[in-house]
Amino acid sequence: MSLCRRLARLAAHLQDPQKVAAFQRLCGVEGPSGWADAEQRSGGRGPLANGGPAAAERAAGPGSGPGPGRQHPAGNGAVPGGAGPPQGSWRRRPRRNSLTEEDGSQEFSTRSRFLYYLFSLGTELGNELFYILFFPFCIWNLDAWLGRRLIIIWVSVMYLGQCTKDVIRWPRPASPPVVKLEVFYNSEYSMPSTHAMSGTAIPLALLLLSCGRWQYPLLFGLILAFCWCSLVCCSRIYMGMHSILDVIAGFLYAILILVVFHPIVDLIDDFNLSYKYAPLIIISLHLALGIFSFTLDTWSTSRGDTAQILGCGAGVACGSHVNYMLGLNLDPPPDMLPLSLSSLTVTVFGKAILRLLIGVVILLLTKIVMKKATIPLACKIFRIPHDDVRKARQRMEVELPYRYITYGMVGFSLMFIVPCLFQFIGLS
Repeated sequence: MSLCRRLARLAAHLQDPQKVAAFQRLCGVEGPSGWADAEQRSGGRGPLANGGPAAAERAAGPGSGPGPGRQHPAGNGAVPGGAGPPQGSWRRRPRRNSLTEEDGSQEFSTRSRFLYYLFSLGTELGNELFYILFFPFCIWNLDAWLGRRLIIIWVSVMYLGQCTKDVIRWPRPASPPVVKLEVFYNSEYSMPSTHAMSGTAIPLALLLLSCGRWQYPLLFGLILAFCWCSLVCCSRIYMGMHSILDVIAGFLYAILILVVFHPIVDLIDDFNLSYKYAPLIIISLHLALGIFSFTLDTWSTSRGDTAQILGCGAGVACGSHVNYMLGLNLDPPPDMLPLSLSSLTVTVFGKAILRLLIGVVILLLTKIVMKKATIPLACKIFRIPHDDVRKARQRMEVELPYRYITYGMVGFSLMFIVPCLFQFIGLS
């Protein structure tokens, strides 16, 4: 029992938002003047639930608080009457999500532009922009065998992480004292950090899958994995989106999933490629998992992200199956193994960049076209008004098919349509 109490105290210590605020201050991040004691001035209210108003304030209604018609402060923890940032600081506004009502108008200041951009890069390593560049580059330019397996592991890690969030339902760190440098995912729950899970699983899987298949110093791979993982994990604390406990739990959870899925990833990929009815099973399974995840909680950006990840995974698996059935093998021939980067020339590099640019443009066009087609179609089928697209997309009947079909086609294009185009124009 003594050990359990110690672990509980340690967990509470690591979950303390003051630790997040202390790390932010160490990195030069500051809110408005008086931010640190804003909680005491507000009467000791509890943590804000995912950036929303405190429970006591919600219960009291919009007219409560100092002043007539007082509303909850705009933004994530805006402090009434706060003065401007200290002289010499660099002022910024949080990145916001157009699907949520969080206000990104609350300014923060930072004394180090370098750390801000460094940790912004770390955060982007877990966002869509990175995925739509990284996975295509691996598949089109490096090793399709490696890319398919990375996506299988990534889908598994992200799906389990998002579902776990909606089961545990822990709020984001309280703000104040934490300064929110982004509010893009503020409507999601906090435990575990899926950025930390992705930032752990991808570099470690890359190291495990490429070791022995690619020729490079093992020490280089270990350093890259350590730096990648550390940067992503620390960035989530810097941004004020996760407690230390969230990040540690995400790191350990990702390793656990990797231990389970890494030994069977070859079997999954072989099944996707060669089993006759694989596409039917893949589409049905991923769709069922998406429907299940939508039942775990009310709307948040996490539900759409889950459908997006599952759709992408299904599209990649189906595209791989079609390639295999048509004999369009994207994998390097066995006599080229182990692979090496020593043969890199200006021509090879130029072709790689050209493939990436052309391919990503096609993926983005596919996404735009499918989005324009699926949202109105889903609204029409389920008789949901689509005058306000943001509200319509918060309905499961719209968001699940929109995300699943759109990103399913993006994944299918990544594996089949774009490589076929490369063969046609001589870029393969």
